[in-house]
Amino acid sequence: MREIQGGIIIASITQVIIGCTGLLGLILQFVGPLTVVPTITLVGLSLIDVALSFCEKHWGISFLTIILVFMFSLYLRNIRTPLPACSISDGCSIKSYPIFKLLPVILAVVISWGVCGILTATDILSRDESLPEFKARTDARTDVLQISKWFFFPYPGQWGIPTISIAGVMAMFAATIASIIESVGDYYACARISGVPSPPAHAINRGIAMEGFGSIISGFVGSGGATTSYSQNVGAIGFTKVASRRVFVCAGIIFFICGIFGKFGAALTMLPDPILGGVVVISFGMVTAVGISTLQFVDLSSGRNLCIIGSSLIIGLMVPRYMSQHKNAIDTGVIELDQVISVLLSTAMFVGGVLGFILDNTVPGTDEERGILKWRNQMVIGDKTDLISSKVYDLPYITPFLFKYKCFRYIPFLPTFKMQPVLTCCKKKEKDSKNTNHSYYDNNIVNKSNCKVVGTKSYGELSTVTEVTSL
Repeated sequence: MREIQGGIIIASITQVIIGCTGLLGLILQFVGPLTVVPTITLVGLSLIDVALSFCEKHWGISFLTIILVFMFSLYLRNIRTPLPACSISDGCSIKSYPIFKLLPVILAVVISWGVCGILTATDILSRDESLPEFKARTDARTDVLQISKWFFFPYPGQWGIPTISIAGVMAMFAATIASIIESVGDYYACARISGVPSPPAHAINRGIAMEGFGSIISGFVGSGGATTSYSQNVGAIGFTKVASRRVFVCAGIIFFICGIFGKFGAALTMLPDPILGGVVVISFGMVTAVGISTLQFVDLSSGRNLCIIGSSLIIGLMVPRYMSQHKNAIDTGVIELDQVISVLLSTAMFVGGVLGFILDNTVPGTDEERGILKWRNQMVIGDKTDLISSKVYDLPYITPFLFKYKCFRYIPFLPTFKMQPVLTCCKKKEKDSKNTNHSYYDNNIVNKSNCKVVGTKSYGELSTVTEVTSL
């Protein structure tokens, strides 16, 4: 455990450096749809075995959960349920809420869990622990609830001082690189499914750096694992239509409570495996669908594109499957190097994403054929005619302060580092070097729906010269 801790800490420091220095952002300049498609799609497809391992415990309960989620999120999503509501201004009244759209997963889990409880109480589900269906019982993990403490605060060094070894660091470094690739895919998938522009370089740099900081804390505390983005949450956004950051802040608070109050966290672990399997199937399916939807930007009549897409997906699935069946396939004579190569080749997102990246940037093809033109355009201008919709990636509260000082434009993980477009709009041409509100863009624009991108300037330049011309 101490060696794992040391490996996580050192590898995570590397991840922080990659994010804070903007190295990943430089690579993203060459990333297009043909790189994103296999990366995101393989995030979902590569986890089929995980979903299968949960569902095979009891297919009936898994299918029940899947059917309930389908019914709530697809068939009943527009039905509003009257519920009591109270507020200081309006008092108490009856209001209707789309609970089936907002809570399809929770409702499905609660109902399925109740069914499992009934089957457990009537002993329809076997008590034999050797049978798979035992995991569908609600009392399958009661021992966890019994042995867990009421209160426990994790602290650094609880297993002792972390130790560092070359083998441990190299193994964790390989896992970190694979995690970065998967996280980038999750970021793009989350943006697509939330209906906002793709994340700019500074947001991805910041996300990777924060994942590294979280992993360093995990290493010191001794959880035995690092922190990274979770693909299933991207799928949850898809069928709940809830992408608010406040929701995930609340989720973080729940995790915090579960970590400190042991009984509460242990109660959640009693969720039967087949129910979790049903939720996982739909979530990973949504992630896969988001990856496939990115194909709308590329020319699908091009043999070049079809070859790159098909090869990236097939090889991305084939190589990790081969590596799982042949554990000793890599033998360079250096154990540490073998570990790194094996981990990377066992990660479908890495294999498919890197192959797509290399082929897309080396095989001749026009920007229009590759989908680069449409891709770059949707990264800047959102679906709702916002001029610079990427402001959703600004830091709360401090963004206006950052724009006041030029030094912040050189920091790769701050929104001031992002190059923003110079926009041309109708009927008006004006230069204003004094009163332009550059933090929330141009107040002089007349008709936003007629704007287009004609070049790029940094925030600092946009704050001093704002050009609006007639189309």
